[in-house]
Amino acid sequence: MNRRRVVITGLGAVTPIGLTAPESWQAVKNGVCGVAPITQFDPAGMKVHLAAEVKGFDPENYMTRQEAKHMGRFTQMALVSAMEALSDAGFQMEQADPDRCGVIISSGIGGLSITEAEHDRGLARGWDKVSPFYIPTGISNMAAGQVAISTRFQGLCTCPVAACAGGTYAVGDAFRCIRDGYADAMLCGGTEAAVTPLAIGGFTAMRALAQTGDPARASIPFDKERSGFVLGEGAAVLLLEELEHAQARNAKIYAEVLGYGATCDAYHMTAPRPDGSGGAKAMALALKDGGTAADQVDYINAHGTSTHLNDAGETAAIKAVFGGHAYKLAVSSTKSMTGHMLGAAGAVEALFTALALKDGFIPATINYRVPDGDCDLDVVPNTGRAADIRYALSNSLGFGGHNGSLLFRRWEA
Repeated sequence: MNRRRVVITGLGAVTPIGLTAPESWQAVKNGVCGVAPITQFDPAGMKVHLAAEVKGFDPENYMTRQEAKHMGRFTQMALVSAMEALSDAGFQMEQADPDRCGVIISSGIGGLSITEAEHDRGLARGWDKVSPFYIPTGISNMAAGQVAISTRFQGLCTCPVAACAGGTYAVGDAFRCIRDGYADAMLCGGTEAAVTPLAIGGFTAMRALAQTGDPARASIPFDKERSGFVLGEGAAVLLLEELEHAQARNAKIYAEVLGYGATCDAYHMTAPRPDGSGGAKAMALALKDGGTAADQVDYINAHGTSTHLNDAGETAAIKAVFGGHAYKLAVSSTKSMTGHMLGAAGAVEALFTALALKDGFIPATINYRVPDGDCDLDVVPNTGRAADIRYALSNSLGFGGHNGSLLFRRWEA
């Protein structure tokens, strides 16, 4: 099979640390923490009072009030990110065949806040009185659908629902669509807007969230005092193109997507395999897919959730794949800044990894204080650093045992 080369030509993001991709990336470089007290509802009486919310996002700055009214927050942020990615890429539909342009945008939970509000309305007024827009605004695939409607991309349009690995799956699946000849351009990524009482309560009940009131000690991946993740929200969308398609329109290129690996632990509903073997297989598959030796990798954007099981298991997985080279790698978690954005996490982290390669800058794991012997790699503590990096991985490990790893290479014309 003739494998076509795939490059990233456009980026868009709405995150807890910025309303655009450049603003979010600059915040990463500056080590900004997006964790703060919850403002979207009153968490009084609950154990968790912190989240990584998107700040200052007003959908009416990007669309009409009527359009915004008929989209969930997760869809609004995905659409804004997609339009930014297209604008950033200078992509015009007239330059492409719409049947060979597709959309893959993940969401782990979709319009949960809509479900909560309509459930309350149904209880109060009767179930036949819920909004006729409840279903078409709340379902998880509607972000992808609305992006396709707005862009007129008429190829494959889908929404992988794979918990915390969904954003990575979206980018990986889009990569394969282009590489294997099914598409020329794909908008791909993830979106989530689940800072709601039900989501916070559900994650708290399963003891997944950090319960500290100190934003600087809440999302602390690889730190021995880590006690759970911080729920985040936002979206990121990348425009992937076949290399010659991009070059024909003189597109700028951020990075090349080289490989993708996906596996399942087939082990437990929420816990990863303690030895990290599922994640290790995903990384090994991504390297094999991209024809890259383990010792060529310079940086890993880790899943790094700030839970004991994940961070220790991911460290073990990295050691299993890279052997002694694991101690020469930089392995940081940008969730220390963004919190855990669930279905959007892998997309945001893929975007950050591409920019790390382009700018020669490795993001930090901020708010790191207490080393943990089970997480003894170079986690780039507290301060990011300039570095000559050519190959990088971005990892995602989700509930249900979903593992995904993306391999990127710095673009060198």
